[in-house]
Amino acid sequence: MPASPQRPPAAVLLLLVSCLSGSLSIPDPRLREALIQLEDGMQAGGKIKLTDAEKRLDDQLFKMKQEEMGRPDFLPAMHFFKARDLIRASPIFSVLQKMPKGGALHLHDFSIVDVEWLVKNVTYRPNCYMCFTDKQSVRFIFSSQWPKPRPQCSPWVLLENLRAKTGNTTELDNSIMNNLTLFTDEDPEAVYPSQDVVWDRFEQTFQAVWGLVTYVPVFRDYFYRGLGLFYADNVMYLEVRVLLPELYELDGSTHDKTFTLKVYQDVTEQFTAKYPDFFGVRFISSVPRAVNVSVMTEAVEEAMKLQKDFPHIMAGFDMVGREDKGRPLWYFREALSLPQERGINLPFFFHAGETDLEGTDVDQNLLDSLLFNTSRIGHGFALLRHPVAKDLSRKSKVAVEVCPISNQVLKLVKDLRNHPAAVLLSENHPMVISSDDPAVFGAFGLSFDFYEAFVGFGGFKSRLGSLKQLAINSIRYSSLSPVQQEKALVLWNTKWNKFVSENAL
Repeated sequence: MPASPQRPPAAVLLLLVSCLSGSLSIPDPRLREALIQLEDGMQAGGKIKLTDAEKRLDDQLFKMKQEEMGRPDFLPAMHFFKARDLIRASPIFSVLQKMPKGGALHLHDFSIVDVEWLVKNVTYRPNCYMCFTDKQSVRFIFSSQWPKPRPQCSPWVLLENLRAKTGNTTELDNSIMNNLTLFTDEDPEAVYPSQDVVWDRFEQTFQAVWGLVTYVPVFRDYFYRGLGLFYADNVMYLEVRVLLPELYELDGSTHDKTFTLKVYQDVTEQFTAKYPDFFGVRFISSVPRAVNVSVMTEAVEEAMKLQKDFPHIMAGFDMVGREDKGRPLWYFREALSLPQERGINLPFFFHAGETDLEGTDVDQNLLDSLLFNTSRIGHGFALLRHPVAKDLSRKSKVAVEVCPISNQVLKLVKDLRNHPAAVLLSENHPMVISSDDPAVFGAFGLSFDFYEAFVGFGGFKSRLGSLKQLAINSIRYSSLSPVQQEKALVLWNTKWNKFVSENAL
């Protein structure tokens, strides 16, 4: 596990007291250097000893960062929608794309694949119908017959016929695409002026994509492509929050959640057979936090059963959805206590602290998540306002899953230099970097979020050692067993050494 920050040596403390007491007219420069080194050593990766090749690559990255941080348009201070193409052109981003990043531990099932593929591939398949909702969104369904009318939606149209009648299919495709992502070429601050507006649109994108991806043939292809996108971005392992929908066939028949999990398992095995250096996927069964106690109880019961039936791929349980508007964890305390009462190991991976509503019931989710022995904390944006939770998560080695772009786009922070994770990084607090819902944000894989963390959170103190530590963290804080973690680290280390040798000049 990452080393904990060490207390200053006694000699340094004595010198410090001497300086503060005024016995020295000018502070001893040796004390100053000792304090600087002490603080640098506390940074994530600050105690990692670099090889000669790593030192050369570190020097190159530092020069790139000096140029990047000297730009008048500092990219982590810009909204990601404005900065995305500039980040993509950055030399640092190019290095980060090649870098083995370990695992992505905070992802959601229906936002891992680019929306362009959904539109250009999936919506061009036969028997795809679309309707327009009262909320100016769209819904889809695949059907062998004309679908039954849907409430609060226009009559269904067969997309094949609509495209035949439309003179400009590009315009139609772009219009569909806009309903599946938050990304916009317009001013994002004007398009999404508040958290309520952006969250409403955010949730609409998932409802829009639902009918496309829950069709069995698409579901298989979708997940396979998602694995490919992360693999191409040098991510070797995923943990995905999944709603486990009832998948449907062309005749309208549906399958249960066990079938869905088996499809996930089959596709993962198919992918790893082709790419044996991809370590695999584990799944976190999820339920919307807006449900009532009865539904939550059923969800926990179901998760316990799935955990028993699929122990190798089921990681645990979580709640999803907007934390500010959902019910707090404590509201579901009886349902969440069921596994422990029955002596069943169902790990929790709670979203907690994805809020700026200080002092509310929702704001207590961080402490409550730790009371329920959460394995990791999803987002943890509010952690700095909870010193007890912060201390407990460090001592208990409960990592925070930090998703920089998500927190910025969903309007928790504007300038990523001011993200609370900057403090966590400087203290080597248990943390990992992930991308949450990259497709909805117009991103892919993990490299964009690593860029925002490396350049935005880290400043000049965050160097190659920090990147290496974060990648190692993604394996050490995963739900993999200790034996699996060691195997994954051996595989990752081989990739890392190859990356260093090929990029260190």
